[in-house]
Amino acid sequence: MIPIIGPIIDLISNLGGSYFERKKLEAEGKVKIARAKAEGEIDWDIAQAKASEGSFKDEFLCIIFCIPLIMCFIPGFEGYAIRGFEILATMPEWYQAMFGVIVAASFGFRGATKFMDRKKG
Repeated sequence: MIPIIGPIIDLISNLGGSYFERKKLEAEGKVKIARAKAEGEIDWDIAQAKASEGSFKDEFLCIIFCIPLIMCFIPGFEGYAIRGFEILATMPEWYQAMFGVIVAASFGFRGATKFMDRKKG
């Protein structure tokens, strides 16, 4: 019976080795994907920054976002700001989503998604 123990140990050793080899390859694959994703995001940010040079759209959107904020501090105007947000909340979801996409494209997609993730949590 002892001669059969050697092949069983070899079989278990081979199974364990192949399992750990698969896990190692999976981990390496995840690292490659994360690296490629990070490089792609950086490339996207650089391209967006170059495309936005000399553009007024970022400043325009910033002004649009600041108007309700300023209205909240002017007596008599805060009601208009609140009512405006109430009306925006009734807009179709596709409209709200498109507005979000426009803002995300202007200010940087990664920054917008980080803000949106915080809002959900």
